[in-house]
Amino acid sequence: MKAPQFGLGLFLVAALAALPSSAQNMKPGLWEVNTKMKSGDGQMEQAMARMQSEMAKMPPDQRKMMEDMMAKQGVVMAGNVITAKVCMTKDMIAQGQMPVQHQGNCTTKRESATGSTIRWSMSCPKATGSGEMTLSGDSAYHMTMNMTSTETGKPQNMNMDVSGKWVGADCPAKAH
Repeated sequence: MKAPQFGLGLFLVAALAALPSSAQNMKPGLWEVNTKMKSGDGQMEQAMARMQSEMAKMPPDQRKMMEDMMAKQGVVMAGNVITAKVCMTKDMIAQGQMPVQHQGNCTTKRESATGSTIRWSMSCPKATGSGEMTLSGDSAYHMTMNMTSTETGKPQNMNMDVSGKWVGADCPAKAH
C-alpha cells in the first residue's frame, strides 16, 4: 500500500518547527491537531481514499494492526482530515516549536506578526510554502498553509487548514 506522497509527507514536515515567540504563550501538554488538506489536482485526496479503501479490505486483524500502528504515532485519518496527538514540553514551547508532527530538513522564517497572528514562510528540499497562524489564547490556534511540492518532479499545490487545541497537561508516552 503506497502512502500519499504529497499530502501525508508534507503534513509531517517541519513546517512550523521554529517560530520564535509565537508558541511561547501555549500551554505545555497534549495537543490535538486536525489538518484538512486539499491538493490542486486532487491526486492527494485520491491517494488517501485509495489507502483507506485498501485498509477497509484488509482482514480485521491486519486492519487493526495497521490502525494500532498509526494510533501509536498519535495519528488517525478520516477522509482528507488527519488528526494527530502531539506532546509539547515546556522546553519545546520555550524554543518556539509548534504542536505539529514533523520530520525532514526544513527551515521556517517568521515574516511578520500582528497581535496574535503570525505570518511565516518555509523551505524544504522538495517543497516551499507560506502560512498564517492565529493563536486563540494559550490553548487553541487556527492556521492556513499553502505549499508547493516538487516531490514527483512536477509542481503540486496543496492547501492545509489546521486547527489545534490543548487536550491536557499529561502526555502519554506514545504521543509525539
